[in-house]
Amino acid sequence: MNFRNVVVPLGLAIMLYVAFDSMGWKGVAAIGGGILMWLLLHFTRLMTVMRRASQRPIGYVGSAVMLNAKLKPKVNLMHVVAMTRSLGVLMSEEGQDPEIYRWTDGTDSYVTCEFVHGRLVKWALERPSKSEPTIVDSSTTAA
Repeated sequence: MNFRNVVVPLGLAIMLYVAFDSMGWKGVAAIGGGILMWLLLHFTRLMTVMRRASQRPIGYVGSAVMLNAKLKPKVNLMHVVAMTRSLGVLMSEEGQDPEIYRWTDGTDSYVTCEFVHGRLVKWALERPSKSEPTIVDSSTTAA
């Protein structure tokens, strides 16, 4: 069970009760205004991240190597989407936990991220194998 779903609303309710107990309805208005501002800031951040992500192809990242270097354990999916400015390609079945997403760059390198309860637990960078370069014999071409 995710305790944040219980602790945060419970903490907000306790704050409202203490505000009412100490200052009356003025305290509830002040704390309620602060809570509303906090919610609006999170909503604005979410909408900004989604607007930026909507302007790029799904599953595309500028550099998979740089994304791999920037990732940290326990960050949430929204933070990773904000870093990549793109929604990841869902590799697992929808609604299943863990959720697996993939971001690919222009060189076909990709980072596969695994999220449990919305938090990053592990990720892997895969780079394509380098094939032998083709050598063009310039002596056989006509001048």
